[in-house]
Amino acid sequence: QVQLVESGGGLVQAGGSLRLSCAASGRTISTSLMGWFRQAPGKEREFVAGIRRSGGGYYADSVKGRFTISRDNAKNTVYLQLNGLKPEDTAVYYCAAGPAGYTYWGQGTQVTVSS
Repeated sequence: QVQLVESGGGLVQAGGSLRLSCAASGRTISTSLMGWFRQAPGKEREFVAGIRRSGGGYYADSVKGRFTISRDNAKNTVYLQLNGLKPEDTAVYYCAAGPAGYTYWGQGTQVTVSS
């Protein structure tokens, strides 16, 4: 059983920053595919960023250059640094993980960006 718990969401003005955290238990993140997704009201869930087992990150075009994914294997935690936030980044952000795909999901953390 893998549990993912996100934290760090909140209300921020446009141009501001937040750092989201995803604490994992039940499986070491170093052996897992890890990623962040988001879902805005009335829209489908979309991919935001992923991090390879090797540590390299990859991003949706909409966040490239503004968001950074990283992980701390010792803490079994994955982070998403959100810079240059825009109102269209407002969404519930979800952490996901799995051995070969995104099998496990967290409960989500709300990010709201005001204009």
